[in-house]
Amino acid sequence: MFEPSDKPRLFALAPGVDFPQALVRGLQQRMAALPAHDLARVQIFVNTRRMQRRVRQVLAGGRASLLPRIQLVTDLGAEHAMAGLAPALPPLRRRLELTQLIAALLDKQPDLAPRSAIYDLADTLATLMDEMQGEGVSPDRLAALDVSTLSGHWQRSLDFIGIVARYFAPGQPPDTETRQRLVIEKLATDWAANPPQSPVIVAGSTGSRGTTALLMQAVARLPQGALILPGYDFDMPGSVWAGLADALTAEDHPQFRFRRLFDRLDATPADVTPWVATPPPSPPRNALVSLSLRPAPVTDQWMTEGPLLQNLDLATENLTLIESASPREEALAIALIMREAAETDTVCALITPDRALSRQVTAALDRWGILPDDSAGRPLALSAPGRFLRHVAALFGRKISAEMLLTVLKHPVTATGANNGADRGAHLLKTRNLELRLRARGPQFPTGADLIAYADGNADLTDWVQWLAHGLSGLDATGDLSLSDHLARHIALAGWLAAGPGGSNPGALWQGAAGVEAAKAVQELQREARFGIALTCSDYSDLFTAILSRRDVRDAVKAHPRLMIWGTLEARVQGADLVILGGLNDGTWPAKPPPDPWLNRQMRLDAGLLLPERQIGLSAHDYQQAIAAPRVVLSRARRDAEAETVPSRWLNRLMNLLGGLPDQGGTAALAEMRARGQIWRDRAAALDQPAGRHLPAIRPSPRPPVEHRPRELYVTEISRLIRDPYAVYAKHILRLRPLNPLHQPPDARERGSTLHKILEQFIHRWQAETPEQARARLMSVADEVLAAEIPWPAARRLWRARLDRVADWFLAQEVSRPGTPAILEEKGSVALKMPVFTLSAKPDRIDELPDGTLHILDYKTGKPPSEKAQKYFDKQLLLQAAMAERGAFAPLGPRPVSKILYVGLGNPPEIRATEITPQIAEKVWAELTLLIASYMRRDQGYTSRRATQKQLFEGDYDHLARFGEWEANITPTPEDVG
Repeated sequence: MFEPSDKPRLFALAPGVDFPQALVRGLQQRMAALPAHDLARVQIFVNTRRMQRRVRQVLAGGRASLLPRIQLVTDLGAEHAMAGLAPALPPLRRRLELTQLIAALLDKQPDLAPRSAIYDLADTLATLMDEMQGEGVSPDRLAALDVSTLSGHWQRSLDFIGIVARYFAPGQPPDTETRQRLVIEKLATDWAANPPQSPVIVAGSTGSRGTTALLMQAVARLPQGALILPGYDFDMPGSVWAGLADALTAEDHPQFRFRRLFDRLDATPADVTPWVATPPPSPPRNALVSLSLRPAPVTDQWMTEGPLLQNLDLATENLTLIESASPREEALAIALIMREAAETDTVCALITPDRALSRQVTAALDRWGILPDDSAGRPLALSAPGRFLRHVAALFGRKISAEMLLTVLKHPVTATGANNGADRGAHLLKTRNLELRLRARGPQFPTGADLIAYADGNADLTDWVQWLAHGLSGLDATGDLSLSDHLARHIALAGWLAAGPGGSNPGALWQGAAGVEAAKAVQELQREARFGIALTCSDYSDLFTAILSRRDVRDAVKAHPRLMIWGTLEARVQGADLVILGGLNDGTWPAKPPPDPWLNRQMRLDAGLLLPERQIGLSAHDYQQAIAAPRVVLSRARRDAEAETVPSRWLNRLMNLLGGLPDQGGTAALAEMRARGQIWRDRAAALDQPAGRHLPAIRPSPRPPVEHRPRELYVTEISRLIRDPYAVYAKHILRLRPLNPLHQPPDARERGSTLHKILEQFIHRWQAETPEQARARLMSVADEVLAAEIPWPAARRLWRARLDRVADWFLAQEVSRPGTPAILEEKGSVALKMPVFTLSAKPDRIDELPDGTLHILDYKTGKPPSEKAQKYFDKQLLLQAAMAERGAFAPLGPRPVSKILYVGLGNPPEIRATEITPQIAEKVWAELTLLIASYMRRDQGYTSRRATQKQLFEGDYDHLARFGEWEANITPTPEDVG
């Protein structure tokens, strides 16, 4: 097949050439004059499953013939008998063994990392060990590093890495990477002694890993061995190749791996010849991209070589640049492009490392019933069984909040085992009712006893509640357990919840592709659990989540045959007419190198390990191949959820180079790329617009029938009627009530309610005592109420401290107060005759004075309302005074009120008092009568946000009024309803 040569046979294909097609074409051309059976003797090594499948597909699409042997480089390590080696150690076992060492390290040096990072540290250390084995770096070489000029952290890291040196000793069970290298070393030795005479080809690999480079070197020395390099830059001059010798400055260049391979083979770029004469789709574009990717130290060559570029219009005519405003807009634009490709029978591939973007695009395509072929699948941890197992793992070792409980109960896996899931509807109904109860009355952390009390003898709920209470019993126990015990408890509870009341099997937990993959993960962990360490419940949850996160699942679905989503490594497979490069932002593509807790950059270089920039260089090579496709869309979002984004360095270089060549048409070409992208941005924006003419939302002011308007309000709602009448309409006429959040925060409302309970109980027990005794009793009452009402330890301490700060001031005010408490938190009402209406109130406190008059008090945890606010809006105490004078509070009868007092217990505390005269009481009552009468007319609307105190005020019904779609200065639009 090949002519004899004393040099390594190095072939290559330019970026953009369909690699599998060209590989097969060149193979067939060279085998055309040979007997047909000779093709079966050819052995080809490729580096990805997709490449393997595509080459076989291309071969099968030609004339009938025998096929060569096509296998993955990694398949060599799986052939146990070939090298007579023991099977590779399971990766999970090695990582669990390392957790024992890392846990001991963190016990001695807790400042190194939190215990929740034990498995992540074990994973990074195992990855480092794999890299050392692959690159042939022994622990001795690391031990010899001079770190005297570095911080003490790196010496500690080296000392710790020295502990794992025993795993490199002869006779130790080999890791996967160790075994792979041993197999290839033995294969190279066998080939050196008895070289195969049939062709052996390594195709599509850059030799970026030491083990793969070792195989490529062995193949290159064979009599019929050859290497076929992907995405080789034939446009790069020799001077630039020569400048790639220094890894510190060139590691991130896309062609650096080839330069390193040449050094290993004692070859030069001149030794590389095209595998076939197939030109790339756009040679001018390849030359443009090649110049834009020059190493940073020589980018001054843009000034000299840029003006020599020709046909920039041809280079960019099939390039589209989309610079979206947000990730959502980017996903919609990409989905529209892929939809058009499906309609025009175009093979289209989205290439991106951003899994969030790929999921958004898949979701956007789903609106048209289009499902792309996603090569990566989805993370197991995000599948239904994965999420369920993670939620269940989080239940152990802590008090279960209402939010956590309902998350598990509502999960689609829960209660699917009884009657083949037929009972799940009843389970969801009971879950909904329980949620409403918990939102309305709590408790925040329900226990089994709380759930049984909730059933209260209801036969329909008893079995369900007892099933749930049994599953939750004992979960709050803390303490370290072995990994095996944690896993057994975890899977038992998951099966119990998945089965449901009366269920005999775990239902949907282990079903489907995701369930099968989850079962495999659990079974593997069960096999290897004895190698783990004792863990707290929290550490176990973190470890289990980390293990699930490293697995993916592909559902067996029929995807669209012409729409694909690929990872960046698959860019070299090619075969797509239209390629979309998505997520072209720095930090995404290329991704930031992951932090290495064990070795810094200089230490890696001195030890002969790969630099962090290696991954950037590989990503650059993938980009260089992908952008050379026949038609390309370059896409990015200018902003993510947090901040403005930075364009990918390669896209930035391309735009800067084009922008600096106005005389060659570069500026115009860049503008046309953006214009083509703007078309898709406009279409994406139009996609979210409602059909027909879009009218802006109006500021609502509904006018319901008078007979349906409220006939009773509390004084606290009068302020709402003045400030936000729409809220009164929604609550009392539409009868909508906002649901309390499941995770009730210790907010100001809760603090105020708790303070009122404390003061009410304290004053109820008022007795003659010294100031010291009164203070002690006040704080004792506070402790009782806080312990009973507030489940948040931090909030209890903070609120107690606030009360403690004002206790002396409050007690001094109480001692000097002239009256005695007559009413505490008791309801009173008074009726209006014209219009017919009832006003109710529940005063915090009413004191009776010796002269027969009353003082009305209201406690505030914050700042009391100003006199102006009381006059126009916050009329709570003024109305209570008018009510008291009309006999609203039965125990007192009609009594004159001499003063109202707001007692502010903030920082600083203050009292805001108002003297009440008959004129004031009559005036406020007349204003109330006028206000109520106005809302008893059909032409009076309940306007949204009529006079809010602050523009940032958030009402419970603002979303119903569509506030945000209209401004507060818009005139309301009255509308008859009902």
